[in-house]
Amino acid sequence: MRQAALQLKTRIENVNIMNNNIEIQSVILKVMLSLIAMLALWYVLILGNMVFNIVERNALEKRAVSLSNEVGDLELSYLSISKDVDISMSASMGFKEAKVIFATRKSLGTLKLAHNEI
Repeated sequence: MRQAALQLKTRIENVNIMNNNIEIQSVILKVMLSLIAMLALWYVLILGNMVFNIVERNALEKRAVSLSNEVGDLELSYLSISKDVDISMSASMGFKEAKVIFATRKSLGTLKLAHNEI
């Protein structure tokens, strides 16, 4: 056992450490740089999407304000026109007064129910 330990010790001391992993280091560097590039591209895409959404939201807010103003104008014109509507105006336009007929039903108290034979 002592002899095996001595051999291991001498071999470890005689090992000459050389850097033969240049290819692995370059591959790792390329992978890291490509990951950084992809992350940077992803960041730019997300940032561009946010800016586009902000611009779109501002345009939609302006459109909502203009539609709200248009609705207000239409309500005002409706109110001004509705003051002039009366029965004579509707008759001149061809409208007729409807005959009102309501649907009624008999209450359950007045119906005679058949006797239960059970």
